Amino acid sequence: MLLGLRDNLELEGYEVITASDGEEGLAKAISAAPDLVVLDITLPRKNGFEVCRELRARANPTPVVMLTARSQETEKVLGLELGADDYITKPFSITEVLARVRAVLRRAGGRPSGLETCRIGDIEIDFRTHQAHRGGQRIDFTAREFDLLRYLVAHTGQVVTREQILNQVWGYEESPTTRTIDNFVAKLRQKIEKTPHEPEHILTVHGAGYKFVG
Repeated sequence: MLLGLRDNLELEGYEVITASDGEEGLAKAISAAPDLVVLDITLPRKNGFEVCRELRARANPTPVVMLTARSQETEKVLGLELGADDYITKPFSITEVLARVRAVLRRAGGRPSGLETCRIGDIEIDFRTHQAHRGGQRIDFTAREFDLLRYLVAHTGQVVTREQILNQVWGYEESPTTRTIDNFVAKLRQKIEKTPHEPEHILTVHGAGYKFVG
C-alpha cells in the first residue's frame, strides 16, 4: 500500500517522503516540515494515533489525514479528537486519496484572506498566521479547527448546516457522520468557551446546525 500511494502521488507531481514505521514517520514529519502527513493507524513502533498526538503536542500545525478501517468509527473519532484533519476509510481508491489530498492542501495553502483577525471574548485570533492568544498564552489549533472557526466567524449570526460545513470546510460533498462535525465543534468550544457545556459563541441550533455569536 505504501509504495502504491507513493507512486500515484508522485505521478500527480507531489514530492513524497515515506516512512516504514511511526518512529521514523514522526522524525521525518518534524525535520522535513511537509505540507501534509498521511498516517496509517496500524504503523509499527508508534501507531498513527501516537504520531498524531505527538505532532500536536509539539504545536505542529501540519495537516494530518488518517487511514482507518471502515468498520471502526471509534478510530475515526479518536483520530479527529487527537487533531487529525481528515480520514480515509479502507478499502479506498487512489482517486479518493488524491481528491482528499488536494482538498486538504487547497485549504491549507489557499485560505481566503478576507477574514484576517477577530476577537472572541478575551481571545485574540489571527487567521493569517494561525495564531491565537488569551492573556498572552498561546492557544493551539489544528489547521482544520482554524478553517472551521474561520467559517463560523465569517457567518456570524447565521445558521449553517452540517452539510454546508462539510462542503465549505472539508472541501468535498459526502454524507458526514454527525459525530465528525460535532467532535470538531466540541474541540473548538473547549478552546474558546469559558464554559464549554454552556457555550456563548458556538451555539447549537437543534435540527438545523450551528450559529456563531460574537
